[in-house]
Amino acid sequence: MHKNVHQYYVYILANTRNGTLYIGVTNNLERRILEHKTGNIEGFTKKYGLKLLVYFETHQNISDAIKREKQIKKWKRQWKIDLVEKENPYWNDLSHDWYS
Repeated sequence: MHKNVHQYYVYILANTRNGTLYIGVTNNLERRILEHKTGNIEGFTKKYGLKLLVYFETHQNISDAIKREKQIKKWKRQWKIDLVEKENPYWNDLSHDWYS
């Protein structure tokens, strides 16, 4: 029997290196990031121009992803910056070539 494998993503958006950060969770990272980039979502990310995907991680279970999102949101700012810089030291937009 084939088990349907789901993927969930915890992600961090920024507006510039060491700038404002946003932590989110989604089951469709490409769609969600495009929504942020095009400003289709009213609120924090649109207000602060958060369009750079600087970090993401994959989870198989939605409850694990939500738990991780909440954990990171509670972290000190420097811990979040360290998490981004460990994987993405130059704060590159990891989604820069996803859309044409």
